Amino acid sequence: MATAREGRVVVNDVELAYLELGSGPLALCLHGFPDTPHSFRHLLTDLAAAGYHAVAPFQRGYAPSAVPADGRYQTGALALDAIAVHDALGGDADAVIIGHDWGAMSATGAAVHAPDRWRRIVTMAVPPGPAAGMALLSDLAQVKRSWYMFFFQHPLADLVVPADDLAFIDLLWADWSPGYDGRADAALVKQAVADPAHLQAALGYYRATLGAGYVDPALADVQAACFAIPSQPMLYLHGRQDGCMGVDIAEAARATVPEHVRIEIIDGAGHFLQVEQPAEVDRLVLEHLG
Repeated sequence: MATAREGRVVVNDVELAYLELGSGPLALCLHGFPDTPHSFRHLLTDLAAAGYHAVAPFQRGYAPSAVPADGRYQTGALALDAIAVHDALGGDADAVIIGHDWGAMSATGAAVHAPDRWRRIVTMAVPPGPAAGMALLSDLAQVKRSWYMFFFQHPLADLVVPADDLAFIDLLWADWSPGYDGRADAALVKQAVADPAHLQAALGYYRATLGAGYVDPALADVQAACFAIPSQPMLYLHGRQDGCMGVDIAEAARATVPEHVRIEIIDGAGHFLQVEQPAEVDRLVLEHLG
């Protein structure tokens, strides 16, 4: 596996660090929680080998990226970051965008809000369209899986999550990807959120979505785009054993997406499918990108 280069870029008044490999059309990979760009290590290698400039930023607030002074953590802000990174790194209409978890919604928003910048889109772990949102309203099993989202709204989370060397991060990796030894991946996440300001940023994503976190009304249009369906050909991947977002929600999404959206379920994988089944995930991604 090739060793990624490290770079930095300032977009939307926040400095983002990123990992990169290869040269060619931009392939932007966006991570979620609790995660870092390192979970794209297999995909970055294969994208570079296929002739892409594969780039995976540390999302705003995840060290070594900066904690944004504007305090914006809604998915619309992440989508605008992705668009700005595209422009700053010389992306063109042949660029592709790939997102996992929070990165899935961010990638969707970027592809819908700026469709001329992205040729194809791949998302993972959070289904496109209304299926995920509807599950939180009507599926008690999914509400139970999503307990952490509600817990993060309470000030007690500020004490519990960092306790015992951020053992909460290990718990989520074990629950969400059963059978996968995610300790090394979780250790990288801990480095990214060890500083209290960075941990508050990571929790801020959830507080901006379900709680009292800051939501910038000026981002209303791009925020709505994060929950729309891109016009570009789209591939969605979901782990069959996902302990965070149940596979039944991904199956339900099939009935709500148009024909240009392809949904594939990955056997032997949970939430962090790109590190659990990298060969199959990378094969499907590269096949989709053509």
